[in-house]
Amino acid sequence: MYDDIADSGFNPRPGLIINHPYGPDVYAGVPKDYTGENVTSENLYAVILGDKTKLKGGSGKVIDSKPNDRIFIYYTDHGGPGVLGMPNRPYVYAMDFIEVLQRKHASGGYREMVIYVEACESGSIFEGIMPRDINVYVTTASNAQELSFGTYCPGMDPPPPPDYLTCLGDLFSVAWMEDAESHNLKAETLQQQYQTVKKRTSNFDNHAFGSHVMEYGDTNIKSDKLFLFLGFDPASVNFPPYNFKLQPSMQVITQRDADLLFLWQMYNRSKHEPERKTEMLKQIKDTEKHRRHIDESVKLVGILLYGPGKGSSVLDHVRGPGLALVDDWTCLKEMVRVFETECGSLTQYGMKHMRAFANICNSGISAASVEEACREACGGYDAGELHPKNRGYSA
Repeated sequence: MYDDIADSGFNPRPGLIINHPYGPDVYAGVPKDYTGENVTSENLYAVILGDKTKLKGGSGKVIDSKPNDRIFIYYTDHGGPGVLGMPNRPYVYAMDFIEVLQRKHASGGYREMVIYVEACESGSIFEGIMPRDINVYVTTASNAQELSFGTYCPGMDPPPPPDYLTCLGDLFSVAWMEDAESHNLKAETLQQQYQTVKKRTSNFDNHAFGSHVMEYGDTNIKSDKLFLFLGFDPASVNFPPYNFKLQPSMQVITQRDADLLFLWQMYNRSKHEPERKTEMLKQIKDTEKHRRHIDESVKLVGILLYGPGKGSSVLDHVRGPGLALVDDWTCLKEMVRVFETECGSLTQYGMKHMRAFANICNSGISAASVEEACREACGGYDAGELHPKNRGYSA
């Protein structure tokens, strides 16, 4: 965990973290083996593989698992087509993550593995490339083309406590955690939780305000009881084994707009502090300016490469169901590197354009041609000018 929430100057309850409007502190006692600059994709892969030689910083702990062990991984961050966010670059690219899972399986390092992923377009991490024969079952907050949503935000019902200016959770994560906390996990199966979470995360089939929970990999694992992966609290022994309790629909905001919601809340709360109000308005303007710069630059690159009548259709093309985002993942990384060198960091917002770079690769355009187009599109742009820090304002 990046661990920048509990002691943040914006946290109204220093040292505490809540993830429900009426919930308790969920921070005390939580192990934090890798925080801050040590939260990297390289360390993530080393931990999963049990390879201490590849670690940099942190506690040094790894998943030193054996053939009969079960592993549960919950990953939450911002996302984009084919990538998961990381507080420190590089991103987690889909094929790199899949290759790590395959290596873990080849080493005989587990019996079964379950992975839950909360991120926008998280289905694209597994669509078309997730093997079904490595004893791994995956559920994602959204399919390969849609956003995921924040909830328990200011102005919603129920809202966070009045002193909080940020969202407390994300819809998929709220759904699976609250389901797990309300049942006897020795009686509830992965399949039963999946059905409950799928319904709630879709906001009861209202997909304008919810997303499609997807599943990948070895679906035979779904018959397993949840406690095998999530553990068991003896206090829940008398909880219901499983009951599809109809939850109220949830008010939501897209993950990519949660940071702006926070900034506007800060601005509105600064009415009697002129200097703070001016600073908040500047941050809002800078954030919007950076978003426009990224969107317009990617669009112009497409026009330069394919012409004004074809650029958008090529960059926005969505492959059919079951097909991977890109054929050459190394090419995708290279195209992102070229763009960021000439046009500045994508940041968490710009991750949404990963599909555009994937389609450039799929169309066979050379890196040299893309570099020239990026230089023309962003000529005179100061790569350090617009770099809003990746702020973790949504929980």
